[in-house]
Amino acid sequence: MSKVRVRFAPSPTGKPHTGNIRTAVFDWLFARHNDGVMILRIEDTDRERLDPTAAEEMMRALRWIGVTWDEGPDGGGDYGPYIQSERREIHLKYADELIASGNAYRCYCSRERLDALRKSQEERGLPTGYDRRCRYLPPEERAKHEASGAPFTIRLAMPREGTVTWHDEVFGDMSWEYRLIDDQVIVKSDGYALYHLAATVDDHLMEISHVIRGEEWLSSTPKHLFIYSALGWTPPVFIHTTHILGPGRRKLSKRESSSEFMNFAKEGYLPEAVLNFVSLIGWTPGDDRELLTPGELVEAFSLDGLVGHPAILDEEKLLWFNGQYIRSLPLPDLAKRALPFLHTAGLISAEPGDEELDYLANVIALEQERIKTLADIGSLADFFLLSDNDYVFDDKAVAKWFNSPGVGDRLMWVRDQLSELEDYNPELIEKVIRQGIEKFEVKPGEVIHPVRVAVSGRTVGPGLYEMIAVLGKGRTSNRLARAITLINK
Repeated sequence: MSKVRVRFAPSPTGKPHTGNIRTAVFDWLFARHNDGVMILRIEDTDRERLDPTAAEEMMRALRWIGVTWDEGPDGGGDYGPYIQSERREIHLKYADELIASGNAYRCYCSRERLDALRKSQEERGLPTGYDRRCRYLPPEERAKHEASGAPFTIRLAMPREGTVTWHDEVFGDMSWEYRLIDDQVIVKSDGYALYHLAATVDDHLMEISHVIRGEEWLSSTPKHLFIYSALGWTPPVFIHTTHILGPGRRKLSKRESSSEFMNFAKEGYLPEAVLNFVSLIGWTPGDDRELLTPGELVEAFSLDGLVGHPAILDEEKLLWFNGQYIRSLPLPDLAKRALPFLHTAGLISAEPGDEELDYLANVIALEQERIKTLADIGSLADFFLLSDNDYVFDDKAVAKWFNSPGVGDRLMWVRDQLSELEDYNPELIEKVIRQGIEKFEVKPGEVIHPVRVAVSGRTVGPGLYEMIAVLGKGRTSNRLARAITLINK
C-alpha cells in the first residue's frame, strides 16, 4: 500500500487509560507525519463486557488531548461501518470461507466440557488448551450436530507443525512454532466474531497499512498472519509498542491517575502538556528535546524512535511538563482555563463579569510561576478571592508575627499611609513599607512579615508589594484593620 492508513480500535469495555491513549497518539502522529489517514474503529463485539458509555468517553478523551481522526463512527468514511458489531455479517462471511477451505471448523463442545478439560489439564500439570475434539469429528457426527441446530463456536484450524515468521518494527524478526498455538475461537456462539477474526478482516477491508498496538498482542500475531494467509491477503506492517511501567519499573497501580486517563483533566493538567508527555512514553525524537508542540511532534515522529524496552510513566515528570506549559500560557488563556476549577472551589461566580475577570487575571499573573496544575490555583490564590472577612489566618504565622510588642502600631501606621496613596503601585507601596521600617527602627522583617500575614493570612506567597497592589487600596485597608483588631484582642 502506498498510502499510510492506521486505525485506533479500542474495545468499549471500560474507561480510557494512558496505555490505549498512547496507542492512539502514536497512530495520530504516524498518520499526520506521513500525510496518511487515521481511522477510529470501535471494537464492540465483546457483548458481555460492553460498557454503553465507554466509546463516547474514549472519543471525549481523544478530543481533549487533541487527537483527531479522519474516518470513524461519528464522521463516516468510505470503509464503514466503523462500529464492529455492525459488521457482523461481513465477519461471518469470511469465517465461512475459512471453514470451507479447511482453515477453521465449528466446535460443538459445551462450556461444561471445556471447563472439565481445563481442570483435568491443570491437575495433571499439562499446558491448558483445546484438545481439538471437534476438529476431527466424524462426518456423520458433525452432520448430526448441524441437523439438530446445536450451538457452536468457530475455531481456527492451526497447523500442527512448521514455524511462522514475521518482522516487527520494534521487536525485529520474530518466529513462532505453530504447534504451540491453540485452535483459537474466532466466532462465539452468539454469532459475534472475536478480536482475532474481526480485527484481521476489518484491517484488510479498511486497507490498513500499519497496525500499532501493545506488546501484549505479540503472541496473537501468528494467528492473525495465519488468517491473512488462509484468505490470500497481504498483512500490514506490525508495530508492537512496549509495556508501560511506573518509576522503579513497577507495574502501574489502578489507583494512579493513569489508570483512568481523564483524571489528568480533572486534576488540572493541560491537554497539550499531557499530549507531549504521553508521546515520549516509549518514543524519542532522537535528540535532547522534551518540550515539543503538536506540530513539532508530528514533524519529528518516526517508527525508528520507538524504544524496545519497557517505557516509564513518571507522573512527577508530567507535573514538571505541566508547570512549563502553564508558565508559557498567555494570561487571558490561563485565567480562562482556571475558571472551572475556581468556580468548583467556590472562589468565583459561575459567570464572572469583566471586572472580576480582570482582577482574576492580575491575581494569576502573580501566581503563574508557582502553578503546577490548574487545580493548584485555588489553594495558591484563595486569599485573593475570598472576602476580607473570610480568608484564613495561619495559626503559626499569627503566633509568630502578631505577638511582638508594637506590631499593632506598625500595622496601623502602614494602613494610614497606604490609604493616602493616590497611585497604588508596587513602587510606592514598597516606599511606604521602607519608611515604616525606618520610622519604627526595627528589622525589615518586623514590618514586612506582619503586613504579609495581615493581608493574606499566610507567610508564603507572591511579592508583597505586587500582592498589595493587586488587592487594591480597599481590600488592603480592610485586611489591615481586621489584623489590628485581632492583635488588640
